[in-house]
Amino acid sequence: MKTSQQTTLRSAASLSGIGVHSGNPVSITLHPAEAHHGIAFLRTGLADDRDRLIQAHHAQVSATELCTVIGSRETGAVATIEHLMSALYGLGIDNCLVEIDGPEMPILDGSAAPFVAAIEAVGTASCGTPRRFIKVLKTVRTEKGRAYSELRPFERGFHLDVEIDFESPVIGRSRKALTLTPAAYRREIARARTFGMMRDVERYWKAGFALGASLENTVAVGDGGVVNPEGLRYPDEFVRHKILDAVGDLALAGLPILGAYQSFCGGHGLNVAVLTALFADRSNYAIVEGAAARREPAFAEFGVGLGAAVYAPEL
Repeated sequence: MKTSQQTTLRSAASLSGIGVHSGNPVSITLHPAEAHHGIAFLRTGLADDRDRLIQAHHAQVSATELCTVIGSRETGAVATIEHLMSALYGLGIDNCLVEIDGPEMPILDGSAAPFVAAIEAVGTASCGTPRRFIKVLKTVRTEKGRAYSELRPFERGFHLDVEIDFESPVIGRSRKALTLTPAAYRREIARARTFGMMRDVERYWKAGFALGASLENTVAVGDGGVVNPEGLRYPDEFVRHKILDAVGDLALAGLPILGAYQSFCGGHGLNVAVLTALFADRSNYAIVEGAAARREPAFAEFGVGLGAAVYAPEL
């Protein structure tokens, strides 16, 4: 398969579980899709018996508190999309239709690893069409207090640099950076699980969140350490999961990004806000087409080569 071309799944893959916030059972099927389809969610099981197609795009985001939600509650929405979006982006999947029969994605083990395994079990296929990218031309930045998220030009793929700083000494302050490739994603990011503070559980429950959270799908942090008997999967699993979330949120650009992302104490809201800032000014970015991988060996795994900019279409 030519990695400079758009990809999709070779065949359908299904998973089921419960939503981490709703606690309700849900099933999804990942379907192959044609070139330029992008990632879209087909929301079924609605009260009016109508299905709704929701494009995975930052303009469709309706909420970012503790998870990323696309669509609207009134006509159909899908919550907690970031882990699947992260897996698709991390593995370089451009086109996929996600059929889902409930309002929230299954949390599975709290990481992107089960999605990665499902995708790799069916394999990927070329769509026979060149891949396109969003190339960041100017630095854009969004801030909230001391927290920020930033996108800036970077000529060698998609680089992420994420730093967290929690009051809890169990989590503390840590930072990790990497240039995203499928191999790096599988090895460094995919298995990092979502996490939460034990002292916040009752407050989340009262607000309608974390109703499906358990030690099976969440790293629980107490005052004295990690509650989960198996411990952490990585010594710095917390910041790795923040990278996982950032990859998923930034996948809502609609095309893979050629640029560098940096954040400090970021989250879903700032991730979506920095995309909004990027697309607010047409001079901030260009849409470029991938050239043959052999022309840009540094990008071989993604097949990224910078062709001529395409300025006409709007995302």
